[in-house]
Amino acid sequence: MLILLVEIAAVAYVGLVAVLYLGQRHLLFHPDRRRPVLGALADLGVREITFETADGITLSSWYLTPRGSRPVVLYCHGNGGHIGYRCERLLRFAREGYGVLFLEYRGYGGNPGFPCERGLCADAAAALDFLVREAVPPQRIALYGESLGSGVAVQLASRREVGAMILEAPFTSVAAAAQCHYPFVPCRLLVRDRFASLAAIARVAAPKLILHGERDRVVPIRFGRALYEAAPEPKEAWFAPQAGHGDLAAFGALDAAIAFLKRHLG
Repeated sequence: MLILLVEIAAVAYVGLVAVLYLGQRHLLFHPDRRRPVLGALADLGVREITFETADGITLSSWYLTPRGSRPVVLYCHGNGGHIGYRCERLLRFAREGYGVLFLEYRGYGGNPGFPCERGLCADAAAALDFLVREAVPPQRIALYGESLGSGVAVQLASRREVGAMILEAPFTSVAAAAQCHYPFVPCRLLVRDRFASLAAIARVAAPKLILHGERDRVVPIRFGRALYEAAPEPKEAWFAPQAGHGDLAAFGALDAAIAFLKRHLG
């Protein structure tokens, strides 16, 4: 009887691991595939743009040109929704006169394709190329990575020149974060979209700011602290004692980000 129970438990465990492995991209990516509408943002000068990625996907995103010589924020959002959910953030940067390129990933916001690590990194590289074609110097571009977007931002900044990088609620890797939530599964071996930021951030020369909430239950703050420790100078950290994962802006994270940009990019 005991042997039978062990066999049943083993089969159930293998089945659970198989389901998690096969469905991992559904667990990681939660796109809203509807196309967002600019609405009143168009009155502020925000326009819909398109550009093509290296693997031939045409992406639609939102772009606001900077005022004068102000920097441009290339915003890489998190794993849920689409860029339309982040309008207040765009408006906050716009009030400072900054340009903003709200990158919309493949498979999100009406764009074709399906999200994966390689694809999202290609999307961000294409967005950076667009800004260069718009005559924005790389040293005037600030990458902003929100949650999953932090992994996109770190990979891009480790390969290309940018003026600054801001990471909100970042992880050291998706595999490590998954292992935190599923300690009974060998996530470190099974995760395909790894976004290994801990290894890549050592190659980021630009000034870096890490924003994290000490009550974050999705990506616990120890990941942000570990990433900060691994990052080379110049670097700064802003940790909010009362903030969780999705409410950092309510505790002043965007104000901290803008103050950082003013110090480093003017």
